[in-house]
Amino acid sequence: MRRFKQQLAESETLEILRNSTSGVLSLCGDDGMPYGVPLSHVYDDGKLYFHSALTGHKVDLIRQNQNASFTVIAKDEIHPERYTTYFQSVIASGKVEIIEEAHRKREILEILGRRCNPTDPEGLSKEIQTGINRCLVLEMSIENLTGKQAIELVNQH
Repeated sequence: MRRFKQQLAESETLEILRNSTSGVLSLCGDDGMPYGVPLSHVYDDGKLYFHSALTGHKVDLIRQNQNASFTVIAKDEIHPERYTTYFQSVIASGKVEIIEEAHRKREILEILGRRCNPTDPEGLSKEIQTGINRCLVLEMSIENLTGKQAIELVNQH
C-alpha cells in the first residue's frame, strides 16, 4: 500500500470482514477482461465463504482460474464541502475453491446460514437439507489482506 498512514490495523480490517455482509468478488475473466460480481459472504477463521448456483459464468471462471480478490466498502460518506469521500474499505486476495466434499459443504452452509438467522437451528437444518444439492459452496483462502481509510478519518483519531 502506497499510503501507509491510511492503512487500517489488521484487527480493524478483520472486523470489517466479520461485520459486513456483502462485497464484490473479482475474477480473471474471459479474454483478459476482469469480471466482478456482488456476493453475500461470511468471514470465518481466515477464510471467506460464499454460496452460488451450480452453474454460471462465475463458476466457469473459477474452474478456469482460482485467483480472485474480494472487496468490501464499509464506509462511504460523501463530504461535498471538502470534495471528497470518507471511506473505509478492505481488499482480500487469494484463491477460490469449490467445495465438493459433502461434510465440509454442510459445515460451510451452516456458517452462512447462522449469519442470516442465528436463532433457528432447526429451520437452518431443514433449509440445508432441501438446498444442499442445488447450490455450490465457495471458499476463498486469503493470501493478502489490506484495509484502507480516508486520511480525514485517520486525522480524527
